[in-house]
Amino acid sequence: MVEVLDREVGELMAKLEELGLAENTIVVFTSDNGPHQEGGADPDYFDSNGPFRGYKRDLYEGGIRVPMIVRWPGKVEPALQTDHPSAFWDVMPTIADIVGAELPANLDGISFLPTLLGETEDQKKHEYLYWEFYELGGRQALISDGWKLVKYNLLDSANTTEELYYLPDDPSESRDLADENTSKVALLSGLMNKARTPSEVFEFRD
Repeated sequence: MVEVLDREVGELMAKLEELGLAENTIVVFTSDNGPHQEGGADPDYFDSNGPFRGYKRDLYEGGIRVPMIVRWPGKVEPALQTDHPSAFWDVMPTIADIVGAELPANLDGISFLPTLLGETEDQKKHEYLYWEFYELGGRQALISDGWKLVKYNLLDSANTTEELYYLPDDPSESRDLADENTSKVALLSGLMNKARTPSEVFEFRD
């Protein structure tokens, strides 16, 4: 599958060249989640999540941190890398920013166009990024200023877990700092309550 993907991306790029569009086309390559285990897939065989913990449906970094590669000749510097934290809800505002389209006022996303252009001093940042997963007993995660709070088993209050990690020092989420940083846990829990919009459609469930 890696060979097929590589070949088909190559065919796409070759077609853009053939049509004379390669220098005026933004190509974005990314993924919607971390490696999965469905259909007999074995992510451990290829070490698909690298140093990160967890898989698809986990809210650890292995489940939600994904690659993103952007090619935009004359705009994005080759080999440019960034640690700007963003999420998929930032893609729509970014594309709108590029083409000059107006957006609704109630979106959570922030354009990362300044980062693409290397204008990091103009880049707005999220106060936090928030995820939730409704199945498997209910799961939540929130990242703010490098700190990440992860909660599992939300439907079973007796077994709900709270784990705290500082990603810049521990991207593999191997050292739970919750017990020694109770004030940080409380702060991020408050942000979780602020972030979550209760819904009759999207309810936590077993």
